[in-house]
Amino acid sequence: MRKIYTSIDLGSDSIKIVVAEKIEKRFHVLAASSIRSIGIKKGIIADAKKAASSVKLAKEQIEKQLNVKINKAIITVPSNNCTFDIVKGDCKISGEDGTVIGADISNCIKQAVLSKKKENYEVVTVEPIQFNVDDTKEGIRNPFGRYGEDLYVKAVMTCIPKAYLYPIIEVFKQCNIEIVDMAFSATGDYYEIKSKESDSKVGAIINIGADITNVSIYNKGIMIKNKILEFGSKNIDNDISYVYRVDGSVARNLKETFAVSNKKYTDSNDVVEIESKVGEKLIINQYEISDVVESRLVEILKFAKKSINDLTKREISYIIVTGGISELAGFQYVIENVFGKIAVVHNITNMGIRNNKYSSAIGLIKYFDYKMNLRDREFSMISDDKTLINKKKSSVSEDNNLISRVFDMFTGN
Repeated sequence: MRKIYTSIDLGSDSIKIVVAEKIEKRFHVLAASSIRSIGIKKGIIADAKKAASSVKLAKEQIEKQLNVKINKAIITVPSNNCTFDIVKGDCKISGEDGTVIGADISNCIKQAVLSKKKENYEVVTVEPIQFNVDDTKEGIRNPFGRYGEDLYVKAVMTCIPKAYLYPIIEVFKQCNIEIVDMAFSATGDYYEIKSKESDSKVGAIINIGADITNVSIYNKGIMIKNKILEFGSKNIDNDISYVYRVDGSVARNLKETFAVSNKKYTDSNDVVEIESKVGEKLIINQYEISDVVESRLVEILKFAKKSINDLTKREISYIIVTGGISELAGFQYVIENVFGKIAVVHNITNMGIRNNKYSSAIGLIKYFDYKMNLRDREFSMISDDKTLINKKKSSVSEDNNLISRVFDMFTGN
């Protein structure tokens, strides 16, 4: 079976869709689209109908590129007010001759989730910390193929309020897209930068979005803390708009096409002529506008730094910064000024999505593939003949049934 996955990242500024196929150990992007979003504010669905219209436009772009209908996807959900809990579960090993099989891993994780389900919350992710077989004290990341009678798991379970999830479900119902799985955008960011080194240390990931900045703490590859800062790159647009008396669209264009993130990367002789909101002709110097951009970026990063210190007292071994704004020239220099050499800008290298705004979307695909491998399952959202697998049934149209299905996919049932 070909492993073809579709992910959809619901951002306040844009909807990103990525379709990728895993061939051997590499992910090859088949199609990608990014559409300005409406109806989403600070990561939360404010107007399901408007948000659905944005998703539909992005979906149509993908379908034109691939000449196939997109009816299944992994999606991002907001981490606002998310909770973290340590959960434990166990089950009997059912494999032949006492061998742990994928179904045992899924069942064990399911028991862990059921042990601590919360009223008015829905499970988003369950990240195994370790497995144990029988009475062995040795922690195992992947117990598949081990021998014994009983399997145990210790994991971190994250949940979000149902009130945040139901509007998202409504959006995808309107778009005729079946939700296969869901995760936080921060989870996607981690799986995009994931390495042996990050899996063994404590670190932080900062994603500067349009109107929120997401700060996440990871311990040995597992998110343990998260904080949403309610400001982002739109604050830079507002600054430019205020200083030069231009409207928001002009400010955004100046930021993306003319300004850079650090004054050292500017050309003081480089200027652009624009017209203000009151019809005044303005000559904007690249050095001056970049000073405006850098000042706000430094402020955002300093708040992120304080958040990291508030979230954990553990020694931080790495800081990864991503998000569309990190594409600005000189961004690495800005973050080093705030964090030192410990911080780096993540740069996506996948052909077809070489822009950091796609970090959550492509990482979400890698996360889903990891989950399927751990449970020894194969899954594809598009079959070899471009027809959809497991076509949507009418019985899953109700919200509760849909959530149940997503949970079953999560636990492997």
